[in-house]
Amino acid sequence: MKVLLAAGGSAGHIEPALTLADTLTAEDPGIEVVVVGTDRGIENDLVPPRGYRLETVPATALPRRVNTDLVRAPYRVGVSVRAVSKLLSDEAPDVVVGFGGYVALPAYLAARRRGIPLVVHEANAHAGIANRVGARLTEWVAQAVPGSIKQAATIGMPMRKEIRELAHASPELRRTMAMAAREHFNLAQQAPTLLVFGGSLGARHINETMEQAQRQFAAQGVQILHITGAQGQGLTSAWPPMRQSNEPAYVSVPYVHDMHRAFAAADLVVCRAGATTCAELSALGIPAIYVPLPIGNGEQVLNAQPLIAAGGGVIVNDADLNATDLVARVIGILADTDGLAQMGSAARSCGVLDADERLADIVRAAATLGRHS
Repeated sequence: MKVLLAAGGSAGHIEPALTLADTLTAEDPGIEVVVVGTDRGIENDLVPPRGYRLETVPATALPRRVNTDLVRAPYRVGVSVRAVSKLLSDEAPDVVVGFGGYVALPAYLAARRRGIPLVVHEANAHAGIANRVGARLTEWVAQAVPGSIKQAATIGMPMRKEIRELAHASPELRRTMAMAAREHFNLAQQAPTLLVFGGSLGARHINETMEQAQRQFAAQGVQILHITGAQGQGLTSAWPPMRQSNEPAYVSVPYVHDMHRAFAAADLVVCRAGATTCAELSALGIPAIYVPLPIGNGEQVLNAQPLIAAGGGVIVNDADLNATDLVARVIGILADTDGLAQMGSAARSCGVLDADERLADIVRAAATLGRHS
């Protein structure tokens, strides 16, 4: 079987696609996986190191409002559809699997045109336009949470093997992994540990707030692992902060490839509310302060809502994020040991750990039906 995965533009689209690829090839090493993305997206950094071939096509960003870009959109989509159609002709995959984003819509249209079985997976609580269109073209539609797409099967979010292994670990093994993770990041073993990250697009305001808050956190004895993003958006030339030998650590890194280690080290997380982030933190049972990115169609607020309703985290609007309030919230949560444990249990109650297998079953079924039709 050959599978073409349409996933590009952001890690939120690419990571579940790569997880599916890992699951499919682990069960059948003879399966061939080709990923189609853009030539400028983060997929160029993520896909080849995982051992999969990446083919690129022109990106098609769809406007969210009526403007001149909307007038040009059909032409740009047409260019991308023709490029994907040629790729499908060359590769002859048994099934196309899309995860939304810039390359998904042309892949869906090209697959439908060529009669290739199509599977759509929607990660967010509010489906994007590409997946809303794709869902009309196939019966094979899955979603991470209920309500994204009316006719979709709710299966959860495919997550990396390392995240699933950490989630399945016994309490004793989890403590051992936490100790190893803190040693890896040069963090103290016993100090309360806050993990902070904003992703690639959403790092600026979180970075600015953390730079303003870092002295207050030091005074409260909280050590920080701060993933700033590759560009370090919002940080001044004085970054990273200097620490005295008797102060808790502030570890600043641009990117972490093995996020399971960062999660293992953390008692509490401050982050955006992307679909992958919410799914991984719920599976791991890690409490979080979610600061939804105020762009798009409001999907990040919706992504976090199940966790907030269960008591597994709190939400802070981006416009309300400031250093004084953030420090107070973090200290209040970390100081209540029992409450922190309850938040973790509540988050875990929302977690789904077998989404990769369930999506792989759907892909195999779609491919088999396509071969026999």
